[in-house]
Amino acid sequence: MPVIAITGTPGVGKTSVSAELRSRGYKVVDMNDHLRKHGLLGERDEGRDTYNVDMEALNDSLEEYREEEGFVFLDSHLAHECDCSRILVLRCDPHILAKRLEARGYSPEKVRENVQAEVLDVILCEATDSDIPVNEIDCSRGTASEVADIIERIIKGKADIYRPGNIDWSGEMEEWF
Repeated sequence: MPVIAITGTPGVGKTSVSAELRSRGYKVVDMNDHLRKHGLLGERDEGRDTYNVDMEALNDSLEEYREEEGFVFLDSHLAHECDCSRILVLRCDPHILAKRLEARGYSPEKVRENVQAEVLDVILCEATDSDIPVNEIDCSRGTASEVADIIERIIKGKADIYRPGNIDWSGEMEEWF
């Protein structure tokens, strides 16, 4: 059964898109809940305001989903590091992303760190380093429903137009670095 990673920098729209997919009847695993439920949150990194995660233990804990019928989506900025059959990297314009993260109450340092990661394609690069098929979707202006429509087209075999490399925020480097 296909397990599909929905990943991207915090704030790009993973949770909204996942909620839309869930409303359409798909199984979507909220990895934050999964990590807590299975006791997989490691030591807290106070400086970065995050937790360390043992990825091997996380992968082992996902085995139950690999046995289910139909598609299962993994919603997390870590999902691309899990064993899956496809990786969907959601992207967002750095200015829009910064506003979303500020609205969440992220510190200026954490906003900058995440925006820099988006500008540098960090998650996309990590995803494309695997041997797993990767698609890249711009979530800057579309609705969660529109992005879910794109995801349904991808899982039905229309993945060619969403290949990695179509989104380039490198022109934003001077502003964010």
